[in-house]
Amino acid sequence: MALLFPVTVPAQSPKKARQAPPALSAIREADLKKDLYAMAGDHFRGREAGTLDELKVSAWWAERLRAAGLEPAGDDGTYFQFFSLWRNRVAPGSTVRIGDVPLALWQDVLVAQTAPAAVSAPLVFLGTPTEAELAGADLKGKAVAIQASAAGINLNVSLPERRYPGYVLRKYSATLLAKGVAAIIFIADAWGERSWSQVLPAMRRGTYDIEGGPSAVIPAKVPVLWVHAGALPAIQAPGATLHAAITVEHFQYPSVNIVARVGGTDPVLGKEHVLFSGHQDHDGIRQPYGPDSVYNGADDNATVSVAMLAVARAFRQRPGKRSALFVWHGAEERGLLGSRWYAQHPTVPKSSVVAVLNGDMIGRNAPDSAALLGSQPPHRNSRELVALALQANAEGPQFKLDTLWDRPDHVEGWYFRSDHLPYARAGYPALFYTTLLHPDYHTPMDDPEHIDYGKLLRMTQWLYRTGWKVAQADKRPALDPDFKLER
Repeated sequence: MALLFPVTVPAQSPKKARQAPPALSAIREADLKKDLYAMAGDHFRGREAGTLDELKVSAWWAERLRAAGLEPAGDDGTYFQFFSLWRNRVAPGSTVRIGDVPLALWQDVLVAQTAPAAVSAPLVFLGTPTEAELAGADLKGKAVAIQASAAGINLNVSLPERRYPGYVLRKYSATLLAKGVAAIIFIADAWGERSWSQVLPAMRRGTYDIEGGPSAVIPAKVPVLWVHAGALPAIQAPGATLHAAITVEHFQYPSVNIVARVGGTDPVLGKEHVLFSGHQDHDGIRQPYGPDSVYNGADDNATVSVAMLAVARAFRQRPGKRSALFVWHGAEERGLLGSRWYAQHPTVPKSSVVAVLNGDMIGRNAPDSAALLGSQPPHRNSRELVALALQANAEGPQFKLDTLWDRPDHVEGWYFRSDHLPYARAGYPALFYTTLLHPDYHTPMDDPEHIDYGKLLRMTQWLYRTGWKVAQADKRPALDPDFKLER
């Protein structure tokens, strides 16, 4: 957990500081708790994107929105905006062998990059090379084997076992690819062995994208393989060669965004929208931890899902001048796919969306702390929207705001991992509300009984207070003219 720093907000008159949105009392802790236990219980089996469980919770949400009196704002007069997930998976018939020794897929060798490849190349073992050794080596057309090492890697991050193979590849990939290697093989160290079972399910599932996305159809790439230390004698044998024939198969699955609206009261401003954003999916049923294998995602992201419904009920009770738009995105855990789709294919005119208030994980950690990502450069894309959010915090929950997680050098890269990102990249003023990571993140222990419902109430009120300010403002928040994301 980063250190906490208070954030200075513009001075206000005492009268203005005491003002509260007119339907604040409509947001009740009991409702949030009841809705969250229903959404994040085992009944929906973890709401995995592209499965019947995601579609089932989506139908449940549509009924909840209808009962709350919200206007459908999806496609064809419904609450739904369907889109396709494109899945790429290493085909079971793919083969890898060293010389004449076959390696059993996923047992003896991990294919760490989902891409087709046909390689027959001499093997060279470099041990744990330095940059100078790599620079002086002739590697063109060769399969390069490297002993994995955690040296120089910051593993003080969430889920380090699942991220370790990517970190190791990042240490070497630029140099090796520039030298024209035919393949990259990592021999697992202690961290690699620890990671094996953790990354195996994701590697076997493959990668996902939306139609038109960069990995919807994957071109051939240099294969990246992981092997156990027991493969080292074969790799070091004189004249050893790598033979890999990797094919990729493709599947199409349905996913869906849930979209609802509360119309604004102003004849002109009512044509504009304040967009509240969250995601409804989680990780489904996966490898067990202790007795549980259902990843219910209570904090991630049922907390924001039920908060959005509470905010919608408040706007339904007392609409603002601008309309309020609510989008529960599908397939966030597959790579922000639902928000990428909606940002490109909004069901209202893109120019009508004046701000995006996104939330992800808002119910854990210290009761008085939170974070607002996108509040400082280079992530900030609207100084005026940030000012409204900070005023809302000062007038309401008065959270101490962690500013370290919004920095571009933060090891987690948390700004780049939630649904505000596609909107920010597409030119929408966007913010990200969160109470940050915790040890139950992406485990079956992220259950409703671990949520701080008092804190969830205050975070929901903060979202509502900000949205109300945007809905009532005389002019829309301006984009910062120099905003540019480098990642």
